[in-house]
Amino acid sequence: MASKETELNLQDLQYYTDLTPAPRVDKATLNKMIWRSCNLQICFNYERMQAIGWLWAMLPGLKAVHKNKEDLAMSMAQNLDFINTHPFIVTFVMGLVLSMEQNKMDIQTIRAVRISTAAPLGGIGDALFWFTLIPIIAGMTCGMAMSENIMGPILYFVLAFGIEMVLRYVLMYWSYNIGLDAVRMMTANAKEFTRAASILGVFIVGALTANYGGGTTTGMVFANGEKPIILQDYLNQILPCLLPLLLTLLMYFLLKKGWTPIKCILLLLVIGIVAGAFGILGSGYKPFFPVPWATSVDML
Repeated sequence: MASKETELNLQDLQYYTDLTPAPRVDKATLNKMIWRSCNLQICFNYERMQAIGWLWAMLPGLKAVHKNKEDLAMSMAQNLDFINTHPFIVTFVMGLVLSMEQNKMDIQTIRAVRISTAAPLGGIGDALFWFTLIPIIAGMTCGMAMSENIMGPILYFVLAFGIEMVLRYVLMYWSYNIGLDAVRMMTANAKEFTRAASILGVFIVGALTANYGGGTTTGMVFANGEKPIILQDYLNQILPCLLPLLLTLLMYFLLKKGWTPIKCILLLLVIGIVAGAFGILGSGYKPFFPVPWATSVDML
């Protein structure tokens, strides 16, 4: 009931009391907003998504442009409305909204621009970061970590966090400086950009599957006179790295069916343990149970 009343009140808000444009927000305040934006996901809920974290990040700027307490209260109320976007590029929306708040534009226009801009940026951010940048950085540093080089995880953190913070700063100042023009520039080719980034992300995932999943092989060897049948050799003739590809496709299928990542990880653990115990995966060791195959030519 409270939620419906709040929504009704937000719809009634139209104009601020003081319509005089506020002075430009100083760099210290903008920088404070940037660092607060790192907490966008705090108090995340399924009613308003990132609204609380958004208001927390916007508050220094809102206090700077609204000296009238009633206007500040109205601004805080409408900035506590539903919002869901990508946390790494949220500062683009923040700078844009702050520019509109500074110029005391009507409240419903600010709400509409905030919501309509934040949503598509979520898709762009997913394609740019989760499907492209993070897999690339992980691919660059995983090898170092797997070879017990401490610089692997350190370099991963420095690159990922460094690029994230640079983008937060650049997007905040850029969108704040050019205002509504930033929306047209950012969304003009959004569909093509998202598609290109998604294709690159799929390519990177495929490369990582072959590179780091290539060790997933079967050690099954069958006696066949003087020339034993090594099953992995036949699989390689069909397609190199076929087993990791099949496992990856299985995980993709299960995720599309509604499985959670945790369930998929547990399933992989079960598959690995069972297949290892029966000598299906791995080579050069004696299976835990009697099986009609060996795990290496030397064991025949």
